[in-house]
Amino acid sequence: MQNNAADSGKIGEEIACKYLKHKKYKIVSRNFRARRGEIDIIAKDKKQLVFVEVKYGSSEAYLRVNRKKFKNITMAAQVFLRNFGGMGSKSYRVDVISVSKNGEINHFKDVAIDFGR
Repeated sequence: MQNNAADSGKIGEEIACKYLKHKKYKIVSRNFRARRGEIDIIAKDKKQLVFVEVKYGSSEAYLRVNRKKFKNITMAAQVFLRNFGGMGSKSYRVDVISVSKNGEINHFKDVAIDFGR
């Protein structure tokens, strides 16, 4: 049986997937796990591969993505790219989607810029 945090995370991921599909993203994978990280959603935005971290809770839930979390996401993304290639994409980015409990969605694209990439 999952705990409440895991259940809440799944709710946020479902909402984020519906949002991305509505925005014409193609969902490639969900909950990709690598040794040192996990990626909630992997999607394609036109020809770009997008690794999405979903945070559920308040409208400022995105603030929980710190440098360590970002590093783990990028390491998992590198594992995905090594194992599956770019899937026809020439570039990739990391996005964060914050879903509040009242359904408000904030989508932050290419957050790597904020972490000094």
